[in-house]
Amino acid sequence: MSRRRVLTVLVPLLALAAVVSTLLLRDGAGGGAGGDQGADRTAVPAHAVPFGAFLGSTESGTDLARFSAWLGGAEIRVGHTYLPGNNWSDIEGSPALLGPWAAWRAAAPDRLLVIGVPMLPDNEGGLSDDRVRQLLGQGAAGQNDAHFAELARRLVALGAPDAVLTLGWEMNGSTYTSRCGPDPTAWKAYWRHIVGAMRAVPGQRFRFDFAPTRGADAHPWPDCYPGDDVTDVIGMDSYDLAGSDPHRSAPFTEYVHEPYGLLAQVRFAAAHHKPVSYPEWGMYGGGDDPAYVRQMLAWISTHDTLYQTVTDYCPHGVWGCADNPRASAVYRSALTPG
Repeated sequence: MSRRRVLTVLVPLLALAAVVSTLLLRDGAGGGAGGDQGADRTAVPAHAVPFGAFLGSTESGTDLARFSAWLGGAEIRVGHTYLPGNNWSDIEGSPALLGPWAAWRAAAPDRLLVIGVPMLPDNEGGLSDDRVRQLLGQGAAGQNDAHFAELARRLVALGAPDAVLTLGWEMNGSTYTSRCGPDPTAWKAYWRHIVGAMRAVPGQRFRFDFAPTRGADAHPWPDCYPGDDVTDVIGMDSYDLAGSDPHRSAPFTEYVHEPYGLLAQVRFAAAHHKPVSYPEWGMYGGGDDPAYVRQMLAWISTHDTLYQTVTDYCPHGVWGCADNPRASAVYRSALTPG
């Protein structure tokens, strides 16, 4: 990013940082994974963070260019896509899906390509815990290593050897087959097998992003952490959603201080000497919430954040969703070069 663009983005971010400074001085019940309280000592001065958006399963570099134009020509440095998780062929990575993204990544040296990678097929099939436990055990025994080695070889061959991989994202929830809860020990061992298989491919420089959902969800996410040697980033998907009620938002301080929330994430990352990320964030069933967007952007800009990508379809989005005009205005004001 040019010096001029950094400065023009920093002006609104510095204003947003004042919002977060209030949050950092407040004590909140249950602030961390262990129920601790207190101010956030991991905060850093406000700075520009590489950003992009997940625009849907058929998004492309052309769509990101339109997103950039909407933001007055802001530099979009992060592309975000997901591998389908229906079968092993999906997880091995279709060149038809990955090729255009690899070309987008290669077009500028400072771009990041973020790819959500399911750990198991039938990833949204509603499998029982017993079946998931069985599948995790197979993965922990190394039976699936070849599929991930093939994905690594394809990414290297296509020109995306440095992709950031959100492997088994939202593992602390109950939505995906790639979840941790049925057998955390096997899940961690499986993650380690996958990373080992992918790092063994010549030419790779992948970074692996451990990205749970914010909060307690179905299983405490620290229990799923596979180890510092196989993890590069501590991510968190953080929507404007309070607890399990899809129609209730909450004050941002609740998202900061709830057990396993934003404060727990940044403290955990600092303790393990890792940057943080926000691969998914946006509104939820509570509707148009400009305060949430303002405070989330402030939080992101005042922590050691590798990247952030807003989820930009309804009900979450700020550009592709017309349901959130006030939140959209805040986002656009903060990230449009002035």
